[in-house]
Amino acid sequence: MDSSWFSILPPLVAIVLAIWTRQVYISLFLGIWIGWTVLAGGNPIQGLRESLDACIRVFQDEGNTKVIAFSAMVGALIAFTQRSGGVQGFIQWIQDRNLIQTRRGAQLLSWLIGVGIFVESSVTCLVNGSVCRPLFDRFRISREKLAYLCDATSAPICILIPLNAWGAYVSGLLSNEGASQPVQLMLQAIPFNFYALITLIVSFTLVMTGWDFGPMARAEKRAQDRGEVLRHGAEPLVAKEIVGMEPKPGLIPRAHNFLVPLVVLVLMMPIGLFITGKGHLTHGSGSTSVFWAVLAATGIAAIMYRFSGIMKTKELTDLFFKGFGGLIPLALLMVLAFAMGDLARQLHTGPFVASLATGLVHPSVVPALLFIIAGFIAFSTGTSFGTFAIMIPIAIPMAHQMGIQNPIVVAAVLGGGVFGDHCSPISDTTIISSMASASDHIDHVNTQLPYALSVAGISAILFLVTGLVTT
Repeated sequence: MDSSWFSILPPLVAIVLAIWTRQVYISLFLGIWIGWTVLAGGNPIQGLRESLDACIRVFQDEGNTKVIAFSAMVGALIAFTQRSGGVQGFIQWIQDRNLIQTRRGAQLLSWLIGVGIFVESSVTCLVNGSVCRPLFDRFRISREKLAYLCDATSAPICILIPLNAWGAYVSGLLSNEGASQPVQLMLQAIPFNFYALITLIVSFTLVMTGWDFGPMARAEKRAQDRGEVLRHGAEPLVAKEIVGMEPKPGLIPRAHNFLVPLVVLVLMMPIGLFITGKGHLTHGSGSTSVFWAVLAATGIAAIMYRFSGIMKTKELTDLFFKGFGGLIPLALLMVLAFAMGDLARQLHTGPFVASLATGLVHPSVVPALLFIIAGFIAFSTGTSFGTFAIMIPIAIPMAHQMGIQNPIVVAAVLGGGVFGDHCSPISDTTIISSMASASDHIDHVNTQLPYALSVAGISAILFLVTGLVTT
């Protein structure tokens, strides 16, 4: 099909419907349906059939399938470490040794946990909130501050490190756009990912200085002066199935039941990249590596718990499927995102948008423009992954056609997606951060927004300067 205005219809419909209905899954599928209806010559029945086939075809790519399977299996691993008492044991280990004695120390621990557990953003938020919530309450630190630190150190660190689920997902999208070494391209984009880098720096600075502004400053003053870690009348967002299931009755919580699987999960990523890259980490397969990592971590956990008498085989099997099912919505989102990216290539959306931009904007402003657009889409839809799937097939052809360096446009899209996801009230990481910290969700959004907008403004200026210097 020749490039035409119809090529931008599917992502445009998906964005508008997501803003209007707040239903990301339905909006993405309707966008896919409209796109395939266009390709079917306007026949909606044929378009529906092709849409369903397109979602199934996602699994023909083994890289896509491995990333989707990883996303669901992380749920099983989380369930294992919670039910075995591992997470609770780790919390007790921290508290029993009295390692944290000041407000700054409690917040620094939260920041370090967020940065150190970079495999998957939901895991980061859950562990951070579970471990640090009792400490924050003890030192009269607001729940809003904990929620902010959970959020500010989850997606930003995950998008900067290719050796995790986020890296595998983005690597797959870049491969689909013809990148021969996607991991290397992601590494080259890191210095330009201004939003993620500055967010980590700002959050660390706030921890070390104790300085806050806006609604967060008022929340912290309330907690310190009156000991109210929650605003009067606040409604903490708590869901047992998200925050964490209770350990099995009668168990003695032990930290190693959590730490061993987690260490295996983290270490297997570079090992997998080394093996699949035949000795070169940057040439390895991200999708294969994350799949091996979660399989190894889950398998080691199951063996540990079975032979230590914590759980029987049937318990492990039932718990595996319970945890697996808990993250099926995330896996489904990835299926739709991959299908939308494939549709954009079928419709030549990227080249068409690039041809329009060539005549309307100077190449120097494109990185800043991509950052702002990606941020708007992610904020509206609540998903950075969906934003990456829509924007990367557009950004890469634009870079080629307008003579812009690939790492810069990739960083603009990734940074914008994280920014929008960071502030959106319907984002999964925003919601999970509120749940893990037992904070009022709207209070978390309101106190975090000034920080996110400030960093985004600085990032947009830096992308503009970078565009002016490099084009």
